[in-house]
Amino acid sequence: MYCGYTPLMRQINQVVCLFAALMLPLLAAQPAFGWGSDGHKIINRLAGAALPADVPAFLRSPAALDALEYYGPEPDRWRSPAEPELNAAQAPEHFIDLEYADLIGKLPRRRYDYIRALAAAQAAHPEIRLTPEKVGLQPYVTSEVYERLQSAFRDYRALLAAKQNTKPSEAEIVFLAGWLGHYVADGSMPLHTSIQYNGWTGPNPHGYTTEHHIHAQFESDFVHENVNLADVAPLVAATKPTTLNDVFAEYLLYLRHSNSLVEKTYQLDKEGAFTGAGTPAGKAFVDQQLAAGVIELRNMIYTAWVKSAEPVPVYQGN
Repeated sequence: MYCGYTPLMRQINQVVCLFAALMLPLLAAQPAFGWGSDGHKIINRLAGAALPADVPAFLRSPAALDALEYYGPEPDRWRSPAEPELNAAQAPEHFIDLEYADLIGKLPRRRYDYIRALAAAQAAHPEIRLTPEKVGLQPYVTSEVYERLQSAFRDYRALLAAKQNTKPSEAEIVFLAGWLGHYVADGSMPLHTSIQYNGWTGPNPHGYTTEHHIHAQFESDFVHENVNLADVAPLVAATKPTTLNDVFAEYLLYLRHSNSLVEKTYQLDKEGAFTGAGTPAGKAFVDQQLAAGVIELRNMIYTAWVKSAEPVPVYQGN
């Protein structure tokens, strides 16, 4: 846009330029990532509502459910060009391209071991940029936030036992559970686990779309127009809360299941399943994946609560 002045257009240009200047940062600050705002809110609220009765009541209260819903899209709010360092640092935490990550073999449990393993594998795969920014860090941020939540639950238990004020601890727990929910929700969206994240690349014998529309259309537009809490809640209610034995390993299985549905996502897209009102098959698929996110998040929060009662291992030093 040319925002200069001419004798005839001075006032019009002033209005147009002022409008553009005001709107640009607002538009930039509201990117559509993950499940989109609607999907993240649905997953977080339903997960909180589905927690069993032995989880502290404050985390199941109406106020906590409102907060969990609000925090669902929170990490996407950190992806604004207004905070470029924050955006760059945490953008890879929303996804993992498992086809590339698996080139290192079994995924290590710790972030920095994984980064070193990517660097070590780079020489054998010069055609691929095996950096964390390219390949993604999704399971690592998820397990790290999970452990923050477990630690916070342990502190809450100690405060409760000492008959001290637990309100600050409760606020921390609600935030951490909401923050965790964002990444768990990202993991239930198949395209967050694959190099085929927004248009098919490489050999394409089935003629899947190569245009960059499928990601937002599937996770944001379709959900906003066609899905609500009542659609997903019965799928969650049909399951029982469980605790996870090995959180990292079982979360990886969850990601791999999502990854196994990448081609199905493209098949449904080819059939128009996510266009406008979509198709019954498309609606059922989206409801299923949103419910998968709810169930995984509920179980991870519940696991954090249960495991927070376990004794802390004795510190062995470095």
